[in-house]
Amino acid sequence: MHNRETIWIIGATEGIGAALAAAWADRGARLVLSARSADKLDAMVADLGHEHVALPVDVSDPASVTAAAKTLGEIGPVDRIVHLAALYDPGKVMDLDPDTATKIITVNLAGSFHIAQIAPSVLRSGGQLALCGSVAGYIGLPQGQIYSATKAGVISLAESLRAELNGVIDVRLISPGFVDTRLTQRNDFTMPAMVTPETAANAIIKGLTSGAFEVHFPRRLTYALKVLSVLPYWAALPLTRRLTR
Repeated sequence: MHNRETIWIIGATEGIGAALAAAWADRGARLVLSARSADKLDAMVADLGHEHVALPVDVSDPASVTAAAKTLGEIGPVDRIVHLAALYDPGKVMDLDPDTATKIITVNLAGSFHIAQIAPSVLRSGGQLALCGSVAGYIGLPQGQIYSATKAGVISLAESLRAELNGVIDVRLISPGFVDTRLTQRNDFTMPAMVTPETAANAIIKGLTSGAFEVHFPRRLTYALKVLSVLPYWAALPLTRRLTR
């Protein structure tokens, strides 16, 4: 009996994506690994095993995403798509370069949209699409800049897709807190409840095999921000102002 899952990880060469790839490979999954860098993907396949597939893709480019979907159609139905690709540039909104802001919006939000549009054609019936939001998308916080806004958009997109694709594919939302990666290492502020990429990967795998729509971690951070996000503005905004440096 064949129970081996085929999982497409987008944003696989760094941080959470690389840790997820290693963890799922150890569990016997067949992986399709995507990012923009073909060289890094080839190195991952050489390390993890040549039964896995390197599939370069630029999620900001609809033509690249469509071409990837065509290749996947030749490989066979995918059981899960986990979309993690994102750009990040820390700092205040008013200090951000407009061209950089456009790139962040295109990769983080439009990229999620592009993957979502081809997901039903790539996934088996009832397969899973997991989009990566962030606790940064729960509420606008100081130094969240355009990244937080894009992640709020991804959260909303996942909620819409969950309703629209009910009974077709299984849409999930991943909302990490602070994970020790190349991106968060650029921050110059204290990051509470930091976890390793390996801890994040284990939480994601456990969450995606549960029945919950949202996988969020670490709970000691996510629940505090969830409470803040549901407060009325007159209560929440003074609290967020106190976080301004």
